Amino acid sequence: MSGNPYQDDRGNNDASITKPGGQSRMTPGTSTQTGGRKEQHTGDAFLIGDSMTGGYGKGPDILHDCTIAVNKGEIAVIVGPNGAGKSTAMKAVFGMLDVRSGSVWLDGEDITDLSPQDRVGRGMGFVPQTQNIFTSLTVEENLEMGAFIRRDDFSDTMAQVYELFPILKDKRKQAAGELSGGQRQQVAVGRALMTKPKVLLLDEPTAGVSPIVMDELFDRIIEVARTGIPILMVEQNARQALEIADKGYVLVQGANAHTGTGKELLADADVRKSFLGG
Repeated sequence: MSGNPYQDDRGNNDASITKPGGQSRMTPGTSTQTGGRKEQHTGDAFLIGDSMTGGYGKGPDILHDCTIAVNKGEIAVIVGPNGAGKSTAMKAVFGMLDVRSGSVWLDGEDITDLSPQDRVGRGMGFVPQTQNIFTSLTVEENLEMGAFIRRDDFSDTMAQVYELFPILKDKRKQAAGELSGGQRQQVAVGRALMTKPKVLLLDEPTAGVSPIVMDELFDRIIEVARTGIPILMVEQNARQALEIADKGYVLVQGANAHTGTGKELLADADVRKSFLGG
């Protein structure tokens, strides 16, 4: 067996999640009924944003009773039209806006009142859509920055990141700002993995990259999930994201519109017509 945990045979080990017609695994205790906003039984999930309502500062509410959850080894994706509150929901989970009602739970602990920094300390890794690398630092220095909260030897983790993203090892002494868009995203994800997160949040990881690079990034995301790390991902490329998703959340105006497995949402006529182009 490979020494790289990102090639472990856990989590999303059923390759059928990437293929139409495959069988997706159900999360114990979680209803995946399409359109079932009131039927989401997420109490046993590893990460839960439960009935979140809130917005930024003193501004109006952007999220309205929004619930998202992901369990170990799962990939959960948040999709929806522009302005639906997808990234806002993820930022609420990460503590970047006020949750005026509802709560956020990680591994059985209520973290609703914790700062983003404290959530990182609890094991939450977050990769924002933009400004997610230090362009003037080398690739290796970026990864080292990801280990800033660690006091142990992180050389094994760096080796695992290099095995997951071989191009980063080749370019480890190169300034990150000189890399392509897809390579920069690999640096950003790699830096988050250097914290040894319990859960990984990705905000539009394939934004601005080519379809080939998008497929490669999704393959790497699947490999990370196979280690048992839950992945919550906001993605504009909805169809492709749902193809690899154990669970999908379609948001409209900050509220849950449809919930189900990736397969169920791809097969739902209303979802296809409204959000996937028919």
